[in-house]
Amino acid sequence: MDFTHGLCTFCSECANACPTGALDPLLDLDWNWKPAISQTCFSQIGVTCRSCEDVCDQNAIRFKLRLGGRSEPQIDFDSCSGCGACAHVCPANAVTFKQSQPEMSEAIT
Repeated sequence: MDFTHGLCTFCSECANACPTGALDPLLDLDWNWKPAISQTCFSQIGVTCRSCEDVCDQNAIRFKLRLGGRSEPQIDFDSCSGCGACAHVCPANAVTFKQSQPEMSEAIT
């Protein structure tokens, strides 16, 4: 996912505009994109920044104070919608998104 142009509002306009029909807004697919924050995050290197937390409507990002006065972002994956707002506003480009894989359960035979 590339959130450089903005966040996803889940409006289905991309699916409606897709000329090949590869994106079907009628399919009920799980949106399993989850954020990862790299070590280039300003807050983790001692520069005060809360851009991602400020823009997160789901309150899925919080900062935990660490020794030395720096803060580390913590993500609540259960609350995260995967909209990409945090990646879009990050001045350090420290937020990336990856698809989470569903947990495999053992089949009982």
